[in-house]
Amino acid sequence: AETPEGQACGLVKNLALMCYITVGSPSEPIIDFMMKRNMEILEEYEPLRSPNATKVFVNGVWVGVHRDPAHLVSNVQSLRRRHWISHEVSLVRDIRDREFKIFTDAGRVCRPLFVIENDAKNPNCGNLVLTKEHILRLEEDKELGADMDPEEREERFMGWE
Repeated sequence: AETPEGQACGLVKNLALMCYITVGSPSEPIIDFMMKRNMEILEEYEPLRSPNATKVFVNGVWVGVHRDPAHLVSNVQSLRRRHWISHEVSLVRDIRDREFKIFTDAGRVCRPLFVIENDAKNPNCGNLVLTKEHILRLEEDKELGADMDPEEREERFMGWE
């Protein structure tokens, strides 16, 4: 391994300090959750009945389809934010290709990002509010932001000042 010189010098160190490698989590509870919320399993899917349904993939395996992907994605994201499923689970919705990909496998490189809610009804709309509780959680080394792998980050809007 070489040590980078010049401008790239700090990138390697920061990447090593900030990144997290997933250890994996079971996918069955997520599949069960989606089946209870009207996901048709692949074996029962009839393309002529719902040709515009969104394909649902779990760890690269096509497991089913869903007719209301926006609602399904929102529900699964809510589970992750409330820590009912692992923060390692990656959720990627590709609207153009009508695909919803979920990754629970081990070995993905993730990095923490803070989530900003853009709900117009929220008084803190568009702001990242850092509280004493957040500082305490960081000091205790508890997960605060969302860990996202590169594929999930690609589908999210990122704002930089």
